[in-house]
Amino acid sequence: MSDIHARYNEVEKLIDDEKFEEAIVGLTGVVAEDDTFVLAHLALARVYTKTEQHDLAIQHGEKACQLEPDDAFNFTAMSVTYQRAWAGTQKQEYITKAEDAMARAQQLNAM
Repeated sequence: MSDIHARYNEVEKLIDDEKFEEAIVGLTGVVAEDDTFVLAHLALARVYTKTEQHDLAIQHGEKACQLEPDDAFNFTAMSVTYQRAWAGTQKQEYITKAEDAMARAQQLNAM
C-alpha cells in the first residue's frame, strides 16, 4: 500500500471517530499531495457536509465527479451532498442539482 493510501486510511479512522477537524487537516494534506485522489475528495465532501461547510462539500464532490465522470457512485454521492446542502441552507438551486446528479447516476448505471 502506498504512503498516500495509508494516510487516507488513517484519516478514515478519524472520520469514524467523528474527529472531523483532524480529518479535514489530513484529507487536505492528501489532496495537496495528489489532487486526483478521488476518495479523498469524496471524504472531504462528507466531512464538510457534517461540519455544515456546504460550499466546500460541494466543491469536493464536484471535483470527484470531474475526475471520474463515468462513475455512478460519485454522482449519487454528489446528489446526497446537494440534498444536505439544501437542508442546511434552503437554497432551492441545490434541489435541482441533486436531481440532475441522481439522473446522471441512473444514466450511468443503465449503461
